[in-house]
Amino acid sequence: MVRCKFRCESKTENKNNNGYDLVLVPVSCGSEENKNFFNYTPYGELRFGTVNKEAAKQIEIGKEYYIDITPVIWII
Repeated sequence: MVRCKFRCESKTENKNNNGYDLVLVPVSCGSEENKNFFNYTPYGELRFGTVNKEAAKQIEIGKEYYIDITPVIWII
């Protein structure tokens, strides 16, 4: 698993699909933990959308979030 730390940069209502568009960027400063994460977290941005209003309420502009990347293991 890879753990990244991102800050919500923007959250806008998308009236076309009755959802929200979100943009998160990696943390780079603000605390010693953020400086350490920046050494290991990918750079760039994470853009995604959701039509789940309850999920969108939990993501606030300016707040920081951990993003865990875990491989999918298919069992057939």
